[in-house]
Amino acid sequence: MTQIAIVLYPRFTALDFIGPYEVLRALPDAEVRFVWHEPGPVVADSGVLVVGATHSFDETPSPDVVLVPGGPGCFAASQDEKVLDWLRAVRPGAQWTTSVCTGSVVLAAAGLLDGRPATTHWSSMAALTLHGAKAVSDERIVRALPDDDLVTAAGVSAGLDLALWLAEQIAGRARAEAIQLVIEYDPQPHLDSGHRSKASAGTIATSTMLLSRDVDKPELLKTSARLLWDRTLTTVRSRR
Repeated sequence: MTQIAIVLYPRFTALDFIGPYEVLRALPDAEVRFVWHEPGPVVADSGVLVVGATHSFDETPSPDVVLVPGGPGCFAASQDEKVLDWLRAVRPGAQWTTSVCTGSVVLAAAGLLDGRPATTHWSSMAALTLHGAKAVSDERIVRALPDDDLVTAAGVSAGLDLALWLAEQIAGRARAEAIQLVIEYDPQPHLDSGHRSKASAGTIATSTMLLSRDVDKPELLKTSARLLWDRTLTTVRSRR
């Protein structure tokens, strides 16, 4: 059996893990767990969608696959010692430790990406660097080292790419291709602004404004400021 632990936290972005969930649950003998401090409802960044955590961290000490989604709540999660301690504890025994979007900020906060290449949402590259990772902005999936178990995916929709890649690593190409066909993942968008390098200045400005709806809130700004302050203090003290 392959136990897959998907971390939930308040203000996650739904597509970050719902897409991968649909892929990974189709693996042979897969057991998917949504994990948080305790089982129960966890509210997404929309404030409307609610997903139930099925297991606590304590109930999930040895998953085979770990996936951390992103979302504006990632900054609070990156300072949650229960989350960070669990990630550090389970990583040595896990076959794969992965993230989608700003979930990599949480992995980096746990110290798992120190000095390693990793990716995240284009708007959070600085946060990733702040935590000691080497931010990569031009790849959908980044494996930290050629034979490493740490794999990060770019923003939101890249979670599907990551999940299919994982499916191939775990169950083989034939199974991964079958899952791809089941979900009919054959993207052919009529738009072509899905990467910052392809977007106009106006599109970037509008998307930044849309992102600010979720992050421009007092509690999130306070958390982000605290994160920056703590990292600055650590850097200054290390130089001494």
